[in-house]
Amino acid sequence: MPADGQSHIRIARPSRDLVAVERFWSRGLGLSVVYRAEGGEQPGEHDLLMLGWPDASWHLELVHEAARLVEPSPTDEDLLVIYLDGQVSEELVARLEGHGGKRVPSPNPYWNRWGVTIVDPDGYRLVLCTRAWPSATPPPGAPTDVFGGM
Repeated sequence: MPADGQSHIRIARPSRDLVAVERFWSRGLGLSVVYRAEGGEQPGEHDLLMLGWPDASWHLELVHEAARLVEPSPTDEDLLVIYLDGQVSEELVARLEGHGGKRVPSPNPYWNRWGVTIVDPDGYRLVLCTRAWPSATPPPGAPTDVFGGM
């Protein structure tokens, strides 16, 4: 069966410290713990933390394997963008920073104009965008069909 607009998306990535990223994503952003499992010490066994909002069609899966550490290797373009359709409160930014995040400028001026970029404890970027989806303006040269024909 082909995927459709209602298909659930899992964003999976390694973590250095599940306690630190849980603090950031849960207490900082307000995601709920969807699932948690503790692995063992054998290769292939890993600790797992899934976070999300109960009504969202996506969630984060963060893993840590003690027997074979996979170092997170995010780039400036590894973004998780949340379209808020409103201003980003300084209280939310302060809460994210208080729980291990760091506000940084984006190398892409679009995100500096339309949002706030916060780096999580593993170095991945969260962009809190003030725009609504799908009203976001596509970057120059982007295919317009991706943005609903805009």
